[in-house]
Formats: sequence, C-alpha cells, structure tokens
Amino acid sequence: MPASMSPALWNPLAIGNWSGRRAAVGAAGSKRDLRLDFFRGLSLLFIFIDHIPNNFLSNVTLHSIAFSDAAEVFVFISGYAAALAYGRALQNSGLRIAAAHIYHRVWQLYVAHIFIFAVFAAFVSYSIAVVDDPSYTQSFNISQFLDDPPAAIAQVLILRFQPQFLNILPLYIVLLACFPLVLAAIARHPLYALVPSGTLYALTNLMGWQMPGYPDGAAWFFNPLAWQFMFVIGAVVGYSKVRGVAWVPKSRWLVRVAAALAAVVALVSASWMIQSNFTDAQDVLFRLLAPYVGNKGNLNPVRLVSFLALAYTTAQLVRPDSALLATRPGKWLIACGQNSLHIFCFGILLSVLGQYVLASYDDGLATQALVDVAGAVAMVGLATLLAWDKGTARAPRTPEMAAALASR
Repeated sequence: MPASMSPALWNPLAIGNWSGRRAAVGAAGSKRDLRLDFFRGLSLLFIFIDHIPNNFLSNVTLHSIAFSDAAEVFVFISGYAAALAYGRALQNSGLRIAAAHIYHRVWQLYVAHIFIFAVFAAFVSYSIAVVDDPSYTQSFNISQFLDDPPAAIAQVLILRFQPQFLNILPLYIVLLACFPLVLAAIARHPLYALVPSGTLYALTNLMGWQMPGYPDGAAWFFNPLAWQFMFVIGAVVGYSKVRGVAWVPKSRWLVRVAAALAAVVALVSASWMIQSNFTDAQDVLFRLLAPYVGNKGNLNPVRLVSFLALAYTTAQLVRPDSALLATRPGKWLIACGQNSLHIFCFGILLSVLGQYVLASYDDGLATQALVDVAGAVAMVGLATLLAWDKGTARAPRTPEMAAALASR
C-alpha cells in the first residue's frame, strides 16, 4: 500500500472511516483545476474534427495515438466535474439540494438536445436536397425522420432516436439522471459505487446487453449500461478532491507501468494510422486487436484500459501549475472547456456545415484545412465571448450601475 494513502481508503470494510471523515480541502483541492477545462476543451475540438468524414486532420487527433478517443475524455471529465460540483453541494446542503441541482442540469441538457436536433434536422433536410449523393444522406442516419417525421420526433423526445452526431448528449443525460444515487454511494464509500458499476459493465460486455433505440432493432450507439463505468470512475476521482483525500494511488512503479502501456499503445495506434494512409496491408496486431478497439459502443475493456493508462500518465506529466495552461492556445481551450455545453452543440452544427461544404464544393486538402481552421476559430470565438460575458456578469457593480438596474 502506498505510504501516501490512508488505510481506510484501501479497506473496503472501513466504510465509517470514509463517510465520517471531514478532511479539510487544501489550497490545491479548493482551487479550480484548469487541466479539466483544458482537456475537455481539447476533446470538444477533436470531436468537431473527427465528426467530419475523411478529414485528414483526424489523423492527428487522440484516436491516432490511443485505443480510445475524445468520447472517453469527455465522459470521464464529465463524471469528474459532476462529482466536484454536486459533491460540494452534497456536503454543504445535503442530498436533496444536490439532487435538485443535478436535475436542473439534466433539464438544461435535455432542452439543448431537443434544440440541437431541431436545427440539425432542418439543416440536413435542406442540404440533402442540394447534395445529390445517397451516401451523404446515409451518413447522417436521419432517414427515419425523413420518412415519418412525427414518429421520429416522438422518439427523439424519449431519447431513442439518435441521428449521427446526436448520441453523446442522450448518454450524458441518462448518466447524470442516475447520478444522485451514484453520488450518495460514493459519499458513503467509493467501492459502494465502483463495485456495482463495474459489475454492470462486465455483465453488459459479457451478455451483450443493449439499450433499445429507434427504429425497432436499433440500439444506442453509446450504451449507457457500459459507459456508466467510465462516468463513475471519473466521479470517484473527482469526489476524492472534494474530500481532500487522494483515492488514486501514487507510486513510481504505477506511473512507469501506465506510461509504458500508454507509449506502447501510442506506437501501435500511430502505426495503424500510417498504414491506413499509405497501404492496405494489415499487420498481425491490427487483425488481433481491431475488433476490440472498434467496439466503442460497449466501451470494450481494451479501450478502457488504454484510456485510463493515458489519463493517469497525463495527470502526472501535466501538473495543475503547468506553463501549458497559461499559454494563449491553452487559455482558448480552457474557455471552450468551461463552456462545454454551448461549444459542444455549436461544434456539432459546425461539423454538419463542414461536411456540407466538402460534399457540395470540394473535398481537397486545402478545403479541409479551411473548414477545420474556420470551425476551430468559430468555437474559440464563441467560448471567448461566453467567458467575457460571464466575467462581466461577475464584475462588481458601481453605484451608478446598481441604480440604473434598480430603476428598470
């Protein structure tokens, strides 16, 4: 057992020690960890790039150096951030108030999902009439809406119909809707959440359980029964920060093992990326591992282990006071991460627009680069505007401003 770890945390029977401990959170624990915002913003940028088919820049996003991609980053950080935000509400005001805050956020996500579907459906319906290409229509998985709009809309409202690009928010909505129970379990002891969550994850992969979608016979692309494990792992790590108690072991051998595994995976994944661009040949590792790595919907254990090794290694390399976070690009990504819902929805629409531009005009490298750069600039611009607006709202008001507002 690492010397830095409390024995109570590694003893699954020491429930009372965890739940009763009111460790004071130090300065590092109470200060916002900008690494979360940075990597969430980076994952949103990667999602935008990866959502544009045949985009050459997707060769340098996360999946080119890992068996996972931006989806794992987004879900893990979402669980981490949820535990930070609502864990403090749980400690200060109790579970009832924390649950109220959680379901307020669930409602915001649900409204955003309905709104983004409406805009998505309108734009895709228009663009299909312009782009005379059957593959373009099929790429959006929206034929059910075109064939029977009332039925498809009803299924969207209950989250069963999920066109292309619109499958992450339903997953997040379901995970957050179940989070009060998860949070209460973690507050009692992390194993109370991890053991049931891990069991459900294992059974889902072994038994092939799925969440039914629309039309009949379809299933959710991101299976909540599996992806909840990633969310819970993130939440456990996040809640340890609320407690001021490190629950993730820190030891040199673990760092070395994780770094070595992440490096091997990076080399293998990069070799696959190079092969896919320059040759049709498939090596032995690809034929052996591709079915597991490709099983994204159920979060195959190979993907899960790859991500956790990379995340642990990155957390050791990029410290909370890293100079990277203070650079101008770093601040741009942090702004995107701090306004994740707005930037995610905007990025989805930009992906659809980018695909339309490439299908309608030219899909050459120059046009791809223009679409990528324009989309990234637009996302950063919106994030900067939102950050400025939040800063203005929090700024202290002068007596003149207060009098003007009171007179309205």
